[in-house]
Amino acid sequence: MERPTLVLGASTDPSRYAHRAAERLLDKGHPVLLIGKRAGEQGGAPIRTSIPAEAVVDTVTLYINPLDQEQWHDRILKLSPRRIIFNPGTEHAAFAQRAADQGIEVVHGCTLVMLATDQY
Repeated sequence: MERPTLVLGASTDPSRYAHRAAERLLDKGHPVLLIGKRAGEQGGAPIRTSIPAEAVVDTVTLYINPLDQEQWHDRILKLSPRRIIFNPGTEHAAFAQRAADQGIEVVHGCTLVMLATDQY
């Protein structure tokens, strides 16, 4: 089974880019692990407020600002994802360097564009 994409900043609000990305990931058959400020549900997948201890992920796509994401850095690196996507507005040079130093692919791009152009 394909390892999921962790969407950090997931939301039940359909106007949010994280919501749109999760929707497109699910539409294209990619499993997701949704993590947000508030618990909820999207497309049959629960939105959790913390990363489960047993989580194994392929990709982390970031939808929270650099300051708010700092509390997540160590936990994300501990997951050893294959890649981390820094969507526009989420760029964090020090975190990107830490990830690259651990052999994690760092992508500065847009998950929605990557999905729309079959580059995901």
